[in-house]
Amino acid sequence: MEPRSCDTFVALPPATVENRIIFGKNSDRLCDEVQEVVYFPAAVHYNLRGHLKCTYIEIDQVPETYAVVLSRPAWLWGAEMGANEHGVCIGNEAVWGREEVSDEEALLGMDLVRLGLERADTAEKALDVIVDLLEKYGQGGNCSEGGMAFSYHNSFLIADRKEAWILETAGKYWAAEKVQEGVRNISNQLSITTKIDREHPHMRNYAKQKGWWNGTKEFDFAATYSYIDTAKMMVSPGRYCEGYRLLNKHKGNITFETMAEILRDKPSGINMEGDFLTTASMVSILPQDSSLPCIHFFTGTPDPERSVFKPFIFAPNISQLLDTSSPTIEFEDPFKKKPHFRINPDRRHPLYQEHQQALKVIDSKEEKAKTMLDNMKKLEKQLFKDMESILQNKHLDVDKIVNLFPQSAKDEIQIYKSNMSSS
Repeated sequence: MEPRSCDTFVALPPATVENRIIFGKNSDRLCDEVQEVVYFPAAVHYNLRGHLKCTYIEIDQVPETYAVVLSRPAWLWGAEMGANEHGVCIGNEAVWGREEVSDEEALLGMDLVRLGLERADTAEKALDVIVDLLEKYGQGGNCSEGGMAFSYHNSFLIADRKEAWILETAGKYWAAEKVQEGVRNISNQLSITTKIDREHPHMRNYAKQKGWWNGTKEFDFAATYSYIDTAKMMVSPGRYCEGYRLLNKHKGNITFETMAEILRDKPSGINMEGDFLTTASMVSILPQDSSLPCIHFFTGTPDPERSVFKPFIFAPNISQLLDTSSPTIEFEDPFKKKPHFRINPDRRHPLYQEHQQALKVIDSKEEKAKTMLDNMKKLEKQLFKDMESILQNKHLDVDKIVNLFPQSAKDEIQIYKSNMSSS
């Protein structure tokens, strides 16, 4: 499998406006894979002798888990990206290097994203959760549904209201870099070089044993654990460099609208097309002022240029996100038999179905396409305006917040239906 899929970004003051941290991610996956946006409330788990079933393996449960909103491939337990009630956001990337990738079923990187969000109330604690689970259970297993083999190591961008962390892994070994200001992005390559703020205790010794590092030269994680020439990393063609360039182009004035536009950028390859494409996108506003709510925008549909970023704010008694939740499929034999997930059932949720029909109109009827895209932009612009008003006025209408994302999804569906009915 050619190493490609996903880009994750973070911008911190002074690169942003209004003392906000802005997080963004495109999830680039196989073109026919459905991604759903789902909410899980906080929970207390009394039966700690019971186990938690992740995508492939069972692990120990913890006494308490936090509320999370996730964007995830509909066939698995974990998530490509998401946020929790404490303002922690995580996105992961597929990475490859010198360390061999394991096909043996363990925790997927996407499982680790969800576990970090459910179990940690700060970015650094999420890092602790992930590396502890990595040490205990390992990472591995097929990362796609159906017959295609697709396995990889993982890197993570973890952010909260105060800071961000880059965590990059190679098997059970890892390095982490703390980001407290400016901009940072990750793509499908190791990117931590000599600024290493935390690391696996045996990471350097293992590299020395393998002959990847001589023990005297300054230790460079990406250069040691992969085949990257880190001296040329920032000028090489590719999405990592393009993403860094786009972030720096807007440095000092980055808003959530800026991040959405970066995710929509096709010339850079960040908004991916083809057999692998951008199947879902996410942008989050994490105000450093804790009296303000964090706001998380999700598309739940492919191609952010032809999708609507819809807002979600954590509140008690959130309405279920039915229009972006895929049908529940009970896996009876032969599904439960290994190898898992070899049959592809229909996982399209209501928003995805309407969006796919709308794309056919956009691609075939120019006048209808313009009207539909204009209405989509108008809806998104109003949603952005409403969210900015919440942040400026520090006023939350809780009755509206519980239905904010579901109502936005219904409004988007209505745009598609009204244009379809008149086509």
